[in-house]
Amino acid sequence: MKLPQPPQNEAMYFIGVTTGDSKINKVFPRWVEILNLDAKLIGIDHKIHDKPEFYRKTVKFIKEYELARGALVTTHKIDLFNAASDLFDFFDYHAALQNEVSCISKMNGQLLGQAKDPITSGRALEDFVPQNFWREHNGEVMIMGAGGSARAISSYLFAPDLTAAERPSRLIINNRSKPRLEKFERIFSRINSDVKVGYNLTPEPEDNDRVLQQLKPYSLIVNATGLGKDRPGSPLTDNCEFPENSIVWEINYRGDLKFLQQGLDQKEEKNLIVEDGWCYFIHGWSEHISEVFDLELTEELLEKLDRAAAEVRK
Repeated sequence: MKLPQPPQNEAMYFIGVTTGDSKINKVFPRWVEILNLDAKLIGIDHKIHDKPEFYRKTVKFIKEYELARGALVTTHKIDLFNAASDLFDFFDYHAALQNEVSCISKMNGQLLGQAKDPITSGRALEDFVPQNFWREHNGEVMIMGAGGSARAISSYLFAPDLTAAERPSRLIINNRSKPRLEKFERIFSRINSDVKVGYNLTPEPEDNDRVLQQLKPYSLIVNATGLGKDRPGSPLTDNCEFPENSIVWEINYRGDLKFLQQGLDQKEEKNLIVEDGWCYFIHGWSEHISEVFDLELTEELLEKLDRAAAEVRK
């Protein structure tokens, strides 16, 4: 982990693993022009599950320099919170509840930590999950991975104000390590204790295959493991069988995206909806930029940002 030079102009930071490979590096200059900002985006790469002192150095750097406006955090949301929570002056509801930070911003000299993923994952899901999908089909959701993204998606799909008919009939969480599963269970029980949840220890892809075989038709299957982006591969084997009429969501948009390809390979046969993480990327970055630079994004501005990003993706 190497810290950048102190900022000479306003800067937003991107805390990740391979930040230089992200499309945001090409999108951001177009967006700041649309938003009439004079700011740069600077990446800070950490190893997965990096040393706590390295996360603290990054947070202190952003806190110290006035021109460092804030940051978006990927991959390290939980580890950064665990290592540096005492450096923040305020956490929003989701950050405090879920013990993670995806957005670092400042207000009146205070350092704020927020967890935006329950909002942005919900907006992404609304883009491709058909209206009344759960009410009409009573399907389930299976999320592979038990980290921050999995909790965010679950928080949206099983929000306490939803009726049973408005949400999936069951939540299934698979993870290769037991501590993450146990932490997910502790936190999710505070989010909604009325939901039927199946927790599965799945250290090998074949274990995920077996759970997948038991899933109802018209379900949602999500890769929230990081496999296919930060590391190559998929949490499923090539022998996996998706349930018919289901939705396959790879929350990443770059990397080898093997899970996405597995869904595409069965799309016609199983009548699947197969989505990558591009809409999640757009909603996530626009929301975080809005927070860091204290902007109000109108529908008109969001449409302009979307069009500019689409041009870059081509």
